[in-house]
Amino acid sequence: MDRRLFLAGGAALGAVPAFAQSTPSLGELAAAKGIRFGSATGVKTGGLTDPQVAQILRRDCRILVPRNELKMYTIHNTPEDVYDFTPGDEVLAFAEANHMPLRGHTLFWAKDEFLPKWLLNHDFGPKPKVAAETLLRDYIGRVTEHFGDRLTSWDVINEAIDEKTGEVRANVFTRILGRDALRICFEAAREHLPKMQLVYNDYMSWRSKDALHRKAAFDLLRWFREEKLPVDALGIQGHIGTDQSSFGQRVVGQMTTDDTTPQYAEWTRFLKDAAALDYTLLVTEFDVNDRKVDEDIARRDAVVAEVAKTYIDLTLDNTAVKDFLCWGLDDKYSWLQSTTPRTDKLPLRPTPYDDQFRPKPLYAAMAAAFKAAPMRA
Repeated sequence: MDRRLFLAGGAALGAVPAFAQSTPSLGELAAAKGIRFGSATGVKTGGLTDPQVAQILRRDCRILVPRNELKMYTIHNTPEDVYDFTPGDEVLAFAEANHMPLRGHTLFWAKDEFLPKWLLNHDFGPKPKVAAETLLRDYIGRVTEHFGDRLTSWDVINEAIDEKTGEVRANVFTRILGRDALRICFEAAREHLPKMQLVYNDYMSWRSKDALHRKAAFDLLRWFREEKLPVDALGIQGHIGTDQSSFGQRVVGQMTTDDTTPQYAEWTRFLKDAAALDYTLLVTEFDVNDRKVDEDIARRDAVVAEVAKTYIDLTLDNTAVKDFLCWGLDDKYSWLQSTTPRTDKLPLRPTPYDDQFRPKPLYAAMAAAFKAAPMRA
């Protein structure tokens, strides 16, 4: 690996401007292999209003996706006929001003806890199937018509599989409509977006404990094809952790547990099988959670880089993977800081840039992986 990139994690290189003068961006390295590199960002939670965040997004990204600005609980957070597109419009304005395409995420997050609260006790009346389908179609129609072709891709459905059972997850809509709720979402999206890339997005991973999740996701992809539903791509979130490492590092005082051990061959086969069904593959939400590594920062960064390089090498070896997006580029605004904090209260280090916006060994690992990736057609 390029020694300059590994040293970029140290304070000696300073902030992004000095670093940018001597190294290619991740976007440039990925584009050289036919891959679009990008990141999630957001107005309130993604740090988009921070000039340093905007700077590294401009430097490294060739595609963006909003974090929460296009989710139903943001856009339609009341039973009244009120739709708030302002947060999403702000992210789109930034993307367009910087000549970057924007992905949409997500039209239907298939978990009750991430649906608007008013929906949880909504009265669907004497004909609940008709009412539930009408609500889904109307919502998707309003949102997709507002943004239209200004977006490049939509995660139509997010996380529809219950990873514990392998079945379609129970939620407000599937309890009424069953699996038909998924069909309705994709049909409604295609009706309003005839040329848009429509994506099923989920977090199945390479761990042994995710074997059932992978199988269920593949079965769902096959069902989409059997039903001739307009699904173009599989979004692979890529939220991985440092317990998935060949380092054998101590994890809360213990060795890596068997259920988190990566299954390299099985992961490669899953990607191959999904691509064989004629799906484009996208990595949509990549980061590496280091909360269980009880070592110093240098050790933590080394483990994060090693895990990331292995995962990206395996994943990008499949040339059906066309996009690779991080779920944030910097540690300062990473969603993981609040959702999965370390027991020692130290900040997590899950992204390519630290909380001072200095590139870290993870940046080097990603750069090396993009350089090594096979060319896309």
